Amino acid sequence: MPLRRSLTFWDLVFFGIIVIQPTAPMPLFGVVSQEARGHVVTAVLMAMIAMLLTAFSYGRMARVYPSAGSAYAYVRGEFGPFAGYLVGWGILLDYLLNPLICTIWCSKAAANVIPLPYIVWAVFFAFLFTGLNLRGIQASARTNRLLTISMSVVVAYMLAVMVRYLLAAAHPSLLTPIYDPAHFSLAAVSTGTSIAALTYIGFDSISTLSEEARNPQRDILRATVATCLLTGVIAAIEVYVAQLVWPDFAHFPDIDTAYSFVAQRAGGRFLFHLVNGMLLVATVGSGMGSQLGVARLLFGMGRDGALPRRLFAHIDAKTKVPSYNVLFSGAVALAGSLLISYQLGAELLNFGAFLAFTGVNASAFLHYVVRKGERAWTYIVPPVLGCAVCIYIWSSLRWQAKLAGLIWLTIGAAYALFIRKAINADTRALVGQAGEGTRETDS
Repeated sequence: MPLRRSLTFWDLVFFGIIVIQPTAPMPLFGVVSQEARGHVVTAVLMAMIAMLLTAFSYGRMARVYPSAGSAYAYVRGEFGPFAGYLVGWGILLDYLLNPLICTIWCSKAAANVIPLPYIVWAVFFAFLFTGLNLRGIQASARTNRLLTISMSVVVAYMLAVMVRYLLAAAHPSLLTPIYDPAHFSLAAVSTGTSIAALTYIGFDSISTLSEEARNPQRDILRATVATCLLTGVIAAIEVYVAQLVWPDFAHFPDIDTAYSFVAQRAGGRFLFHLVNGMLLVATVGSGMGSQLGVARLLFGMGRDGALPRRLFAHIDAKTKVPSYNVLFSGAVALAGSLLISYQLGAELLNFGAFLAFTGVNASAFLHYVVRKGERAWTYIVPPVLGCAVCIYIWSSLRWQAKLAGLIWLTIGAAYALFIRKAINADTRALVGQAGEGTRETDS
């Protein structure tokens, strides 16, 4: 049965903002500030350029594969099953790491309020995410909408307090957060950008709503681009004001929860607890959602034979939740939160993300320019520049993240040799769908 086409352009944009959240750059602030030597705004805006270019490619590929909506499907349809599998394997790394870094951040934020040992909070949050997901407890769309609106109100209040603080106190040049000649380094800002890109993770989820949009041919692309642009503007304002309040990028009481301490400097303990609590609630929601997301992804791969069916395609008869996958994801989150830092986790997540983004840009170029013969600059420039910028930012990741990511890809490639039949199974269906999408676009 086809889905009801009811989503307008603004419905799609609001969905994208909810997925990304208006607080997206705050957990990253301390790490990016130190890596980019105080140029957080510059890093966020550089990442926005890559995301905007990639958003065009996602929007165009959603027209070709209207019911697929993923980098895995786009790359598999254009470059073949093996390339698609590697991109899917990289996306799996994203999904596995999201609840892991949420566990790390929640543990740090909770310790700001109740100073228990880190390991206690890590165990607590890993079990919290896992336990709630095993019981099938999920936030409704209405709850997510109310949380997003509430967070937006808190962010507006926080920014007003910070501006009042800046007006009453001496502060550095207004251009310093964007360009400070005393500390600027392109290499440092590029490394910061490779982490700041996490701000935008989730924008591509709009492409999964192609079957529910009133006018997917027009609105998916426009909404994806608009979501990236709005996210970039909001994020730039949040980190710009914070950098003015706390210009010393080298020293934070805690680098992972630095934004909470910036809020404390501007508005005292009340604003500290308000912002810390808001980010904690947001990250708990993100951690739960991302853990269930990876459980569903693993279930899909198990059902299709890309992973062992007996383990990964299991569904609990009572809760209808892929319980083995939830437990597996929870174990990865707990073990990882005790072994790696928030920064390394974020960089590894972006390793997989930029692999997928590069693949989507390349797929858009191959489909429209090479196969269809489009010669308009709007079809050529965005995917080419998108590929170039994504590869550059990917190359700016620290060597530890690149090494770990390449090991992950090698494991995936080796495993793929044993399941060639599974990853070739529905390529023909995707190619057929591409033909239908192309005919619909042309009509």
